Amino acid sequence: MSNDSLPNSNAGPRISDLMKPGNTAVVTGASSGIGRAASLKFALAGMNVWMLDVDGAELLESQKFVKQEATSAGVNPSQLILAEVVDVANPDALELVMDQVFGNGNCHILMNNAGIGAGGGPFTDIETVHKTMAVNLYGPIHGATIFAPKMEESKEPGIIINTGSKQGITMPPGNLTYNMSKAALKCYTEGLEHALMKKRLEEGGKLRAALLVPGWVNSSILLKSERAKASNPEEFDKNSIFFHEEKPASGAWMPSQVIDFMIEELDKGRFYVICPDNEVDRFTDNLRITWTSQDITQDRPPLSRWHPDYKEAFEEFVANEKKKSQQEG
Repeated sequence: MSNDSLPNSNAGPRISDLMKPGNTAVVTGASSGIGRAASLKFALAGMNVWMLDVDGAELLESQKFVKQEATSAGVNPSQLILAEVVDVANPDALELVMDQVFGNGNCHILMNNAGIGAGGGPFTDIETVHKTMAVNLYGPIHGATIFAPKMEESKEPGIIINTGSKQGITMPPGNLTYNMSKAALKCYTEGLEHALMKKRLEEGGKLRAALLVPGWVNSSILLKSERAKASNPEEFDKNSIFFHEEKPASGAWMPSQVIDFMIEELDKGRFYVICPDNEVDRFTDNLRITWTSQDITQDRPPLSRWHPDYKEAFEEFVANEKKKSQQEG
């Protein structure tokens, strides 16, 4: 069955219809990567854009870049492109931004994108666990619970996009804390969309939610994570990281590709925006997700894809399914 066979007839507003002069987007994690690319895309559509990030210096550079590009495009001379240094783990800080945003109009796109790559195994120090959960999970929850009531009150259509991760679905070993944060965010966003769907059906609600699940992206999340661990972050050599935006890996997508794909998928009514990259296609992602879920239904050990007793079985499963697909195609 193709991904296009079951259209979502009650998916809510198309994001492309929201991307127009006079409307407003709020993007967290906007200083680099996917957040900056989203901010630029929204700005080039003529939207007012609020760019939020905890990294003040880099945020201001990104704001300057987005403003220059939007000015050059000349789509909306009166648009606002603002930057606010905000830690999304702090709900009080987001409350203040929300007051400013709605003091200047409404919010039509809320993109809870801020995230950190910190983490570790099951015995990671609890401070790291709390910090990772505070940003990756509670950050989007803060954003949704603080902005959504005002967005609903405005009676205007809108969308809340939370940036998840494939690691929150297939759970590869190596960074359990990060996986936990993104798995919990997936759970929250699914519940959020279900609640908004009921409001659309029963109360004429105009909001929807979506889960953006990037593939391998030339972003700065790994760079920033490693820089935060360095004994002297100011002297950290970013070239020691094997990929980032300024040092792209050939197998990874650029952030702008993620945003273009996201818009296409959201306009089709998708909730799960599962992005491929230059090394992994959607069919392979689907097989990996299927295998992971079947650990439960097939009574296999957890994370069996990486278990020595099941590694070959997983590879055989993928090969057989791809062969079957080719024969059917």
